[in-house]
Amino acid sequence: KEGKSFSSFPFRVIYLELEKNHAHLQATFSVSSKNFKKAVERNRIKRLMREAYRLQKNPLQDGLEEDQLHLAVFIIYTGNQLPEFDIVFEKTGEILFRLLQIISK
Repeated sequence: KEGKSFSSFPFRVIYLELEKNHAHLQATFSVSSKNFKKAVERNRIKRLMREAYRLQKNPLQDGLEEDQLHLAVFIIYTGNQLPEFDIVFEKTGEILFRLLQIISK
């Protein structure tokens, strides 16, 4: 309700600046059960998203620590096809770069 959002297909990103008593960067990942009925498929997509995020989060995390900011990020997969890791990795990079630009302003 309180956060700001943007889309980068096949993801929707909701982010919110937090108070000082939280970690600098928090992330949550979600996949709709409406599009993926099997939990195995949802869990696979979330695993891909978490790994792509883990590999690329450092510039954003360093920027937040440098500016003493705290950010919560909620990433939702909105596509209806099982993605390949390359696509998830590329789009996650775009999302994290866009968040870095937003906090730099």
